[in-house]
Amino acid sequence: MLGAFARAFRTPDLRKKLLFTLGIIAVFRVGSAIPTPGVSYTNIRQCLEGNTSGGGLIGLANMFSGGALLQLSIFALGIMPYITASIIIQLLTVVIPRFEALKQEGQSGTTKLTQYTRYLTIGLAILQSATLITYARNPSQLFGPNCTTIMPDQSLTTVLIMVLTMTAGTGMIMWLGELITERGIGNGMSILIFTSIAARFPASLWNIRESQDSWTTFFFIIAMGVLTVALVIFVEQSQRRIPVQYAKRMVGRRMYGGTSTYIPIKVNMAGVIPVIFASSLLALPGLVAQFNTHADGKNPAWVDWVNDNLVRGDHPIYMALYLALIIFFTFFYVSITFNPQEVADNMKKYGGFIPGIRAGRPTADYLSYVLNRITVPGAIYLGVISLIPLIAFVLVRANQDFPFGGTSILIIVGVGLETVKQIQAQLQQRNYEGFLR
Repeated sequence: MLGAFARAFRTPDLRKKLLFTLGIIAVFRVGSAIPTPGVSYTNIRQCLEGNTSGGGLIGLANMFSGGALLQLSIFALGIMPYITASIIIQLLTVVIPRFEALKQEGQSGTTKLTQYTRYLTIGLAILQSATLITYARNPSQLFGPNCTTIMPDQSLTTVLIMVLTMTAGTGMIMWLGELITERGIGNGMSILIFTSIAARFPASLWNIRESQDSWTTFFFIIAMGVLTVALVIFVEQSQRRIPVQYAKRMVGRRMYGGTSTYIPIKVNMAGVIPVIFASSLLALPGLVAQFNTHADGKNPAWVDWVNDNLVRGDHPIYMALYLALIIFFTFFYVSITFNPQEVADNMKKYGGFIPGIRAGRPTADYLSYVLNRITVPGAIYLGVISLIPLIAFVLVRANQDFPFGGTSILIIVGVGLETVKQIQAQLQQRNYEGFLR
């Protein structure tokens, strides 16, 4: 991997792309540190020092924003509105026939869906920024009871300026991601997510070191993290290759087909989406209970039960529900992103078949069988990796944004592998030696 980056910097064209990408990343990180007009940066720093909460929906969004959310910076919302909009549009392609037709139109349909995603991102950014500012007006919900105020001026004009600033920040993040995709090394949005999560790694590791006050524990956690990364890389690269043979056919005077290929089915086809779904869904009961909590302590029975069992990440009921939701959403997401019947029909249309399996319905049944068999270990793998931060929270009292597990490590490894593959592919295009040397 390091050799690929070294060769890329020796290639003038790729060097420009890499330096341009690094420049965009620097702009992104600077924007994540600039506070939004209307908030007191000094008060925010004091509240952050006493903040111990890191789980739930707010903790997840703060991780995706690289810590900018709880700092209420101009990039406070980060890439989260775009991720949510992309997931919603992807799910709606299964429900709305118009979106499904656009998806099948090719490049023009994809461009139209991308435009819808941008509009929805701006709408979600307005909604989420207004929600965040509502929390900021009562900062104890974000930072704990010791934090009293972070907005000296809570007038309507200030609130509107803050909503406009955060929404514009989200729009700029989308633009920066598209610049990386077009003029950088590609995969722009994923690289910005990678940057946001990686930026929190040093602080998270040092917090563990200070909380344990033991270098032995610190280095043990580092060693376990390296093993976890190796496991994630191994599973993310694992796939079941189903062989496909294409029959020969005459078109005019030419013979086509007769080639052999395969259908790659990854062990983890769902990626990190089930973990995001499960985390967001589990955060909703605590959010609802928070709005029904009374100051005198006389809360309804269900509110006390939710606060005792579904808010603390180290509770066994929380862990069991978290694991069950991840497994459910893994099967759900795979079922809507990979359609065995559609793949079988396309193979039959172009004269392809799986050796030993008849074309048509038997091929679809075989693909469904293989898909279900391989999704089971993939779902269990996602569940185990996602429980690592919760287990670490119990064992070493680390924050729930523990770096070596869960959503963070899956995104870091996945985006890292994809970026290296893109760089190697571009290097191969420029240094291809051909048939004759």
